[in-house]
Amino acid sequence: MISVGQTASRSMIVTSEIVKRYAELTGDFNPLHFDEDFAAKTRFGRLISQGGIAVGLVHALVAMDMPGSGTVFTEQRWNFPAPVYIGDTITATGTITKWRDERNRGEMDFVIVNQDGVEVLKGSTGVYKAVPTDAK
Repeated sequence: MISVGQTASRSMIVTSEIVKRYAELTGDFNPLHFDEDFAAKTRFGRLISQGGIAVGLVHALVAMDMPGSGTVFTEQRWNFPAPVYIGDTITATGTITKWRDERNRGEMDFVIVNQDGVEVLKGSTGVYKAVPTDAK
């Protein structure tokens, strides 16, 4: 049963291998992710990961943890207050803010923090949990 106030969390370590594999899948080979000299001369000071990796952690949380299997996004609103650096451990926490059982739909707020407690992503999303017709 899904209820307002329910939370779930999921963590990952962002490695250079994950950044490389994400770039191979998406084509995002921005020098901020791969060129140490370039990144060092920017406000970031060192290599950062693609924003999609943090968002992907939220996708995994929604699809696998809460609301869980069969859940898809109906809308997303994100902002990135700080970068995710290669080597960071990030933890996403989602909270159900609205839920309608009769429609299997709701809204969630999210925050992702790094190992130092710095917020690297904040947002909210609409979700729909698909349920096989024979399971109702």
